[in-house]
Amino acid sequence: MSNFPEVPLTLEGSATLHQFFAFDWKAWRATAEKERASIAEEFMQFLSWAEGDMLAPKSGLFSQLGHKGDLMLVHFRPTFEELNQIELTLAQTRMQDYLALKHSYVSVVELGLYESTRKTYEAAASKGLEPHTPGWEADVAESLARAKAAMASRLYPTVPDAKFICFYPMDRKRGEEKNWYSVPFAERQRMMHEHGMIGRRYAEVVKQVITGSIGMDDWEWGVTLFAEDAVVFKKLIYEMRFDEVSAVYALFGQFFLGIKLPVEKLADWLGGKLT
Repeated sequence: MSNFPEVPLTLEGSATLHQFFAFDWKAWRATAEKERASIAEEFMQFLSWAEGDMLAPKSGLFSQLGHKGDLMLVHFRPTFEELNQIELTLAQTRMQDYLALKHSYVSVVELGLYESTRKTYEAAASKGLEPHTPGWEADVAESLARAKAAMASRLYPTVPDAKFICFYPMDRKRGEEKNWYSVPFAERQRMMHEHGMIGRRYAEVVKQVITGSIGMDDWEWGVTLFAEDAVVFKKLIYEMRFDEVSAVYALFGQFFLGIKLPVEKLADWLGGKLT
């Protein structure tokens, strides 16, 4: 890989938006009951529209735990324009008056191709193509197009019917002593392979969506996990902390935990009942 680009190839899919709201319970209680019912119905219509296909929802609502907020909305869309339209449409609802956006995260579903990058570059080189020449770029683009078609279901996810969600952003260290971006490609490839093996062991109980956010938000990646048991998040992330790529090169942001809130249960939630 000494003569090849140091940047691993990636595939991008759905534009992704996470929204975290605090709910103004005092203002809600002060609103007349008939008005509350009308506002709730309007909000449920918005949520149903945002979800789209009930069997393959592109948005999901969660009741958030802790002081960081009360409601979490997660959206997967083909384009960033559609994400922005969701924000604008929500802003037109009367429920917006009771929602204070505490945090948000913008990113794009990303599949890192550390494993296949070497093969792709070597295949291009075997044809006599030099890095970054038009022929090289065309050959790499063709390889990526094939991979994107094969991995479409992972690149364009839906919100699974899982009880719990965990979201957190993360970076790779780039300080004076430890800098991920100065590590040779082969070493990064080895570490990422070992890191990925841990996640694969949890594949039956955790659905993981990795999103890239370099140039889009404050961190480099976002990680969204879905599972039926919240304790699994702790076990998975704790085990990964001992992995070299996390122990030496990872930085983590805030963690957010939520419980799935089906649209039809919203009225119960607004009345102080989760189920």
